[in-house]
Amino acid sequence: MIDSHCHLAGEEFAADLPDVIARAHAAGVTEAVCIVAAGDTGEQERAGRVRALWPTVRFATGIHPHQAGAFSGDVAAALAMVEREIGTMDACAIGEIGLDYHYDFSPRDAQQEVFAAQVRLARARGLPVVVHTREATADTFRILRGEGGGALRGVFHCFTGDRAMALDAEALGFHVSFAGILTFPRAGELREAAAAVALERLLVETDSPYLAPVPHRGQRNEPAFVVRVLETLADLRAASAAEMGTQVTANFVALFGK
Repeated sequence: MIDSHCHLAGEEFAADLPDVIARAHAAGVTEAVCIVAAGDTGEQERAGRVRALWPTVRFATGIHPHQAGAFSGDVAAALAMVEREIGTMDACAIGEIGLDYHYDFSPRDAQQEVFAAQVRLARARGLPVVVHTREATADTFRILRGEGGGALRGVFHCFTGDRAMALDAEALGFHVSFAGILTFPRAGELREAAAAVALERLLVETDSPYLAPVPHRGQRNEPAFVVRVLETLADLRAASAAEMGTQVTANFVALFGK
């Protein structure tokens, strides 16, 4: 199986990265997408160690909405940096990018400007996007539709919306990725969404080190724990874990390539 979104290049894994990777392999996790924040030299350096220890890991890079304010009024500089780091990382996607109106760490107009520019870049480069959206659904879809031009591929990562939002993402041609929240006792609405998405649009992830699934909730999350997300998703879809693992792996390849 594949963890479609994790942050293995974060400081949280620096001390025991070999053990984390060994546990992922023992759990049957063969690949992962590691998100590296554009402009973060520390993450970029640690990403080299991730690549050396786990050669099948792929990388995505982009400007997160929390950092978008640093490029307010200077989208050209933002795009130049992302383009450079796509090449450096041999990135398979641009992300995570999007809008976050929950924290508003960057002005909303700057978030929208930087997000739209990166969507245009992804379309021009033929790369999928990894979308972060929080309390910004309408603007997120508006930008994806307007700038994507119907030719954009991507995934709503760590999906936390309802059934209607999931079906809107699917109608846009996007994949929908579920993380450890799916296992939380009070996540009934999210499980309804996961049960409604077309099988060929489903992905699973950890978003580690965040949001560890039950029974690991409260611990640091790691790629090995994606098994619990997969098992929960399989139960919701009346499938075996093996069947669901085969399905989401095929979906991953369809989006990110072999």
